[in-house]
Parts: sequence; C-alpha cells; structure tokens
Amino acid sequence: MFVKKEIAVQYKQTVLGPLWYFIQPIFTTIIFVFVFGNIAKISTDGLPQPLFYMCGIVIWNFFADCFIKTSDTFTQNSNLFGKVYFPRLISPLSVVISNLIKFFIQFGLFIIILIYYSTQLNFTIKITYSILFVPFLILIMGILGLGFGLIFSSLTTKYKDLKFLLQFGIQLLMYATPIIYPLKSVSKKMQEILLYNPITSVIEAFKYIFLGEGYFSVPWVLYSFFIALLILMFGVLIFNKTEQTFMDII
Repeated sequence: MFVKKEIAVQYKQTVLGPLWYFIQPIFTTIIFVFVFGNIAKISTDGLPQPLFYMCGIVIWNFFADCFIKTSDTFTQNSNLFGKVYFPRLISPLSVVISNLIKFFIQFGLFIIILIYYSTQLNFTIKITYSILFVPFLILIMGILGLGFGLIFSSLTTKYKDLKFLLQFGIQLLMYATPIIYPLKSVSKKMQEILLYNPITSVIEAFKYIFLGEGYFSVPWVLYSFFIALLILMFGVLIFNKTEQTFMDII
C-alpha cells in the first residue's frame, strides 16, 4: 500500500507522468555529455560518453532518490504518524522499494542503449563473473540511501536548516564520487582518498561490470558494504529514538 502510494504521488498531476522515469536520465546524460564531455573535455576512459555518464547516473540516482525522499519521512507523514500506530520504518522502506522499481526501469533503459552501441556502433561488451556482484552493489546503494535518509529525517525534525543543506550536500557528494570522471583520471593519492567514500567503489564496479573500464576491487566493495551497514544501524537507532518524541517537536 505504501509503495503504491509513493509511486502514485511521485508524478501526480504531471503531464508526462511515468515518462519522467526515462526523461530524467536521458536529459541528465545529454547535459553531462555537453558540459563535461564537450566543453570541459573530461576523460571518459575511452568509453562512449553517453554510456559512461548514463552508467553512473542510473546507479547514483537510485542512491540519491532513496536518500532525499527518506530524509523527509517525519514531516511528510506527520499527520499519519500522529493518528495511527504502525511500525514507522515501513514508510522509509516503502520509499526505497518504490525507488528500486524506478531504478530497474532506468537500468533497463541503460541496457537498451548498451545493446544499441554493441550491435550498431561496434562497442564490445565483456561479461565476466563480476556481473554476479550487481545485486550486491544495488543492495549497498539502497542501504546507504536508506541509512543517510533515516539520519537526516531524524535530525531535520529538530534542526530544520539541514533540509536546505541537503540538496547542496548531495551535489557535493556527487562531485566527490567518480560519476563525471573516471577514478583513474585523478592522482594515486586522490584515488585512495576517494575510495574511502563508500559510493566510489560501487560506481566504479558498476562501470567495470557493464563497460569493461573502471576499478573493481572486492575488498573495497566489502568496505562499502560494512560502512553502509554501520550507517543504517545508526540511522535506525536515531530514527527509533526520534519517533517517540517527534510529535512534541514538529
């Protein structure tokens, strides 16, 4: 029921409705190709620019949507939370599931474009055992988005200024993640620093699996997984604590 509500509300009263699932990544990719590829001339590791950018955008959007939309859980559901008791975590979990559906739609779009490049433009696809890690990578991004969202949803009930910093913070985090540039294009020292960002190894592994270029490291992927679990546990802890008092605060 909550998942259905999230999907229905997302594009309610829009003219194009679910078509935005496709328009959003396509437009973002076009802008990235124009700005970062053609004007800034940032390397794409020798890969076709549309494939390089869309590969990162699709998996990044899943994380960012989970983060942003779960970060508003308490304020968006204050009326409901105040009237009916149910496990409050259902609400942010439903946001993650609805965004997972959106992710698979956009992922399907990416696969169609990848097949087009392979069949019409002679782009070679190299499928290896590493493709088995894809569900694990998606899981990590979902956990990270949910964990950060729970923390922010709890903090913003008391510190409302954080809502205004969220979009700015997401943008900064995107630039601290190799989405518009390949990890190998920065210095070795900077690569080590960027890998401590738990999203970096996921983005790079995703590119490596589907495009054959990127940095795929099992230890770094496991590092991202354990960091994601820690963030989620902290998020659940602070979320459960806040739900007991949030009606007195908002």
